[in-house]
Amino acid sequence: MKSKTADRIATGVFVAIAIVIISILVGLFSYILVNGLKHISWEFLTTPSSNIRAGGGIRDQLFNSFYILLITMIIAVPLGVGGGIYMAEYAKPGKVTDIIRSCIEVLASLPSIVIGMFGLLMFVNVTGWGYTILGGALALTVFNLPVIVRVSEDSIRAVPRDLKEASLALGITHWHTIKTVILPSAFPSILTGVILAAGRVFGEAAALLFTAGLSTPRLDYTNWNPFSGQSPLNIFRPAETLAVHIWSVNTQGLIPDVEEVSNGSAAVLVISVLLFNLLARWIGRLIHKKITATK
Repeated sequence: MKSKTADRIATGVFVAIAIVIISILVGLFSYILVNGLKHISWEFLTTPSSNIRAGGGIRDQLFNSFYILLITMIIAVPLGVGGGIYMAEYAKPGKVTDIIRSCIEVLASLPSIVIGMFGLLMFVNVTGWGYTILGGALALTVFNLPVIVRVSEDSIRAVPRDLKEASLALGITHWHTIKTVILPSAFPSILTGVILAAGRVFGEAAALLFTAGLSTPRLDYTNWNPFSGQSPLNIFRPAETLAVHIWSVNTQGLIPDVEEVSNGSAAVLVISVLLFNLLARWIGRLIHKKITATK
């Protein structure tokens, strides 16, 4: 087979794969949005849900989803990026490093339901907290930490070594080189990994079923005391997220408008993930320009 013919065949195959992927994505988004957008209203977004009456909203579930996402990222990102820095810059080749890398790979391959059962044992039963936002955030940290570590390690290793060697040749310390040269260069790739992890957190249901619970207490959004049981900021209260709410409504819902609430919630979930990704990338570009002094 001639090289030009092989090149055309390979190009056609890859274009076809790209078209299939885009078609699946567009079809999925279109189905969810067409069926869900008509049920979204301001009242739907700002009223609490109901277990028996029609017309309930998703106010508390939407807030819980973003709040658990925030707590999870506060815990997971520093640990994940720090682990990536250690594996890329400080860990010496050997059995210990191989064991650590194997543990990270195994942890990354665990199903979310297994992480949920682990969270139920450790963060619900052993600690005695019960179903809490903190327990859910810690379980999701375990779930997403390997992804952030691996992405951070690969991003740091992808930075040209000439940059590091030039910095060290000027007498700059290793840590200062990492902070001022390597991390700014690796920031876009690390940000991509963090966004992917955040999307998994926002749409996760299985792990949160066993850690954050299937209910939300009546919240008072004027009460910002984090130690109050009715405060939305209390991290030791149960919190049903939007993804868990969709599962609960479809499997255990007794309300007459199950289909409308489920479709509307799914559309809000998809739109929220999309907006979060776009906003995170925009903020990431601003930060990258600032730390690298580029226009």
